[in-house]
Order: sequence, then C-alpha cells, then structure tokens
Amino acid sequence: MKEQCLLRITAFQKILQQQGLDLALFVDRENLIYFTGNTQIECGGLLIPKEGEATLVTLWLDVAHLKKESGIDNIVGYVFPDSNLGLKLVEVIREHYSLTKPRVGFGKYFVEFNVFDVMQKSLPGMEYHSVSEQVYELRSIKNPQEISCLTKAAEIVKVGIDSAIKAIKPGRFEVEVLAEAERAMRLAGSEGASFRMQVLSGERKLLTHPYAGNFPLKEDNTIVILLGASYQGYCSKMCRTVALGKVDPEEKIIYETILKAQQAAIQALKPGVSVKEVYKAAYEVIAKAGYARYFIDDIGHGMGLRQSEFYPVIGRTRNHFIRENMVVDLMFPTIFKKNVGGARVTDMIHVTAQSPVVLTEYPTELITIE
Repeated sequence: MKEQCLLRITAFQKILQQQGLDLALFVDRENLIYFTGNTQIECGGLLIPKEGEATLVTLWLDVAHLKKESGIDNIVGYVFPDSNLGLKLVEVIREHYSLTKPRVGFGKYFVEFNVFDVMQKSLPGMEYHSVSEQVYELRSIKNPQEISCLTKAAEIVKVGIDSAIKAIKPGRFEVEVLAEAERAMRLAGSEGASFRMQVLSGERKLLTHPYAGNFPLKEDNTIVILLGASYQGYCSKMCRTVALGKVDPEEKIIYETILKAQQAAIQALKPGVSVKEVYKAAYEVIAKAGYARYFIDDIGHGMGLRQSEFYPVIGRTRNHFIRENMVVDLMFPTIFKKNVGGARVTDMIHVTAQSPVVLTEYPTELITIE
C-alpha cells in the first residue's frame, strides 16, 4: 500500500512543480482514498508538498487506525472542539512546512467553507489555485488493482440489475424494486450505492436527476433501471430499460437508436482518440435517425472512485483524449422527446490497446415483461 501511495504522491508532486505551487490540500473522500489507500476515512485533510513527505490531518480518534491502515507515515490529529481541521492544517503548513505565504492547490469542488475561511484568515498571503483537472487526469489511468476493483464492482451491479428485473410487476412501487436490487448487491459484496439510484417509470424518465419514489409501475410502459455499486471504494454504474407490456412503437425505435449509438461510441474508444470523435460516432447515428435536436452534449465520464469522474468527459465540445487503461461509462441518458423519450442504456468500458472491454457485459436488447 505504501509503495502505491508514494508513487501517486510523487506523480502529483511533479504536477505541483510544473504549476509553481508549494503544496496541495485535499479534503474530499475520493482523493483521500486515492492518496492514502484507506477507504475508512472521514474528517481529514491531506497536505501534499511539492517535495518531501505528505501530511494527513485527521480527528484524533482516527489517528491510530490510519497509522496502521494507510500509506501515509506523517499523521497529525486534532481534538474537536478545542481545535478543528482548518486550524490544524494552518499549524502544519506554518510549522512543518515553514510556509507563511503558500501557493496552495485546492480541489475546487470539495472544500468546506470553514476550512477555507480559517486558512485564508490565518495565512493572509496565501494564493489559491485549482488542481482539480490535474488530479482527475492523474486518477483517470487505472493500475491493475484498480481495474480489478472496478471489474468486481461491475459484476456486483449486474446482480442488482438481475434482481430489479425479476421484481418488476404492475402495481409495485419504484422504491420496492430498488430495495430488492440494493439488497441483492449488498449480499453480493457492495459497500453501498455509488450515487442516488433510479427505478423510473412514466414521464419521470425524462427528468434530469430523478430518483425512485412511491410511484406504482403501470402496464404498457417502459421502466428505466439505473444502478451503482461500490467495491473497495471503486464505483460501478449500469442502466437497462424494461418494457412492461406493450409500449409505443417509437419508444422501441428510440431505444434501438440509442443502443446503436452506444455501440458506435464503444467501437471508437481507442487510445489517442479525441473524446469529440467518440461523441461524433454516437451523434451520427442519432442524427441519421432524425433525433439530433433531442440529444445532449455529454455522453460519458471516467469511472473510478467517483461514479462520474471529470476526466475524461466524453462530449461534443470537450478537449480530453482517450488513453489506455481508462475506464469510462457511456451513459446515453436518453433522447429527450416528450411522451416517447426516456429509454436509457449505460455500460462501463475498459479501454485497452487491443479493443474496448465492456465490464458490465449483459444483454442489451429491450427487455420485455408480458
């Protein structure tokens, strides 16, 4: 574990040096896991200097555990409420790293205001810069252990899809079906959902960020199942669409179109290819079928410690590139056409030098329950 953490920290220190930064601070769970190697971590902040040893600041109750079960040697505790994370971070920056006007890189999405406020007031000469894009890019290339964890998480989510499909019956509530899937995934080894999962029916399939609710499933309707599992911190995601009874013929056409577009995008996933080219492969299928104006601009993300990593983002205007040993999802949320849109399909794909490998290998045809 320590060797792997050291390799990651050393790689990131090169980024800090290139950016002209003194150190970086990470307080989000995903980066704490990535750089410390421990998934049982909360209430912490990791300081990575441009050279030398990283320091993990955490609640005093967690120090003994993290010294034993993480890849970081220098661990400092704080006692709440006499102190707090922000104050202890400032102390370490001043006394351990001898910095009074540091140039600090932050993960811009996940810094608590209290931590930032304390640091800004205590270090008035501090400069702050985002390193989010750089760390997401670093995390985007997976080593064999990470691929193994993602593969296991993908196997677990397929168990959930199986269970959800078997639970679908007219009159059952969306949350009931989801509960069956969650239980099955937990029994298969999932550490928990990697996002707010969905079992959706009716017009709710066209909502941007919906959730399973107390809505009964009705006959002659399509139902979307979007599930996620996690294993040793790594996340999976998978979506399938089920037809309960007879459905509008155009719904079937839309699903078949989305599926063809997904397959075209998967085949375009090759090391060195621009994400714009991957998007284009899918878009051409959608446009040929006459649904271009109902399609969205981003169709996939990296997969890893988050269910949607921000490198790469596969989209029409993105400037990212596909590289070997990335794991991405091709999510194709839907074609947003009222009354007939909503069908979805999502898979996880491992990019290799030979050909893309679908980790969530599972039947993709529209599943019909009479």
